[in-house]
Amino acid sequence: MSGAAPSGVDVFDLGSEHEQVVFCNDPASGLRAIVAIHSTALGPALGGTRFYPYASTDDAIVDVLNLSRGMSYKNALAGPDLGGGKAVIIGDPAELKTEALLRAYGRFVQSLNGRYFTACDVGTFSVDMDHIARECDFVTGRTVAHGGAGDSSVLTAYGTFQGMRAAAEQLWGEPTLAGRTVGVAGVGKVGRHLVRHLIEDGATVVVTDVHAPSVEAVRAEYPQVQAVGSTDELVASELDVYAPCAMGGAISDEVLEVLRASIICGAANNQLAHPGIEKQIAERGILYAPDYCVNSGGVIQVADELEGFSFERAQQRASGIFDTTRRVFELAAADGVTTAEAADRLAERRMREVGRLRGIHL
Repeated sequence: MSGAAPSGVDVFDLGSEHEQVVFCNDPASGLRAIVAIHSTALGPALGGTRFYPYASTDDAIVDVLNLSRGMSYKNALAGPDLGGGKAVIIGDPAELKTEALLRAYGRFVQSLNGRYFTACDVGTFSVDMDHIARECDFVTGRTVAHGGAGDSSVLTAYGTFQGMRAAAEQLWGEPTLAGRTVGVAGVGKVGRHLVRHLIEDGATVVVTDVHAPSVEAVRAEYPQVQAVGSTDELVASELDVYAPCAMGGAISDEVLEVLRASIICGAANNQLAHPGIEKQIAERGILYAPDYCVNSGGVIQVADELEGFSFERAQQRASGIFDTTRRVFELAAADGVTTAEAADRLAERRMREVGRLRGIHL
């Protein structure tokens, strides 16, 4: 479910699959947050904290429920013994974010006694996790100075690139983007690193971002990168691969009408604007690499921190996204279903088979 929330969201209806939804309120610091735990069948729920100026509480509820469900599937497919959760803090981080607010939030996460581990997401950074960790034991994605994994966008981009290589192999017979044109929508934390991998692999890269300084920074580092003024302009361009790396709902009916790419593979969460659009993608002959499959490098990176972080070990695990994406494509072909359905089947199989051994994480 993407876009605006219906008026008067019923949390029990919308979150009927979820184990727990917690509303956190600290008027003194301005904290208004929601933590959603979708599933702890495989272990404690892990997912980042998004700090975003939602138009309404209903919008925030819809987002956190969708994102937490996505984390259950992402973690199940990525391999760690972790369930799915997510949190949102409502407000503009540029105006509201303070040490006091983050520490208040940390105390709420601590009250869940390890059922939920938080990390970075849109609007939060490793240094914010350090503040949260002063009140909370269940934090990952911390700064390197505090023994953490640092910026998880590094392996999010690396994993997305591995998924894109698998898609290239599936469609064109070779696991490389050399000589292909890739359009990257959103060159913030993740998209910027993805551009580097693509350039090094020999791809032609076209970018866009609503934040002009992000585009300027990428072009300063890679002058050969082309920039266009909007996402609408990008999707209508002559592309081989479209990589949505910004907010969710990127693949809509309107985008599909004009998209000329043969592959969709990007780092954004919840890319499909509505149920059923995955079938339209397949009918158009476009190969979709499911978002939570290819963008799981970040969660692999921060999950590794729970063992005592080793970047080399985490990167080795993230390189397995190539094989996981390949398995998704193989299952889709064998079962005659879309790649999105195939990814869900693989994730659900693991949650079912391993989850029955564990039950609800306490």
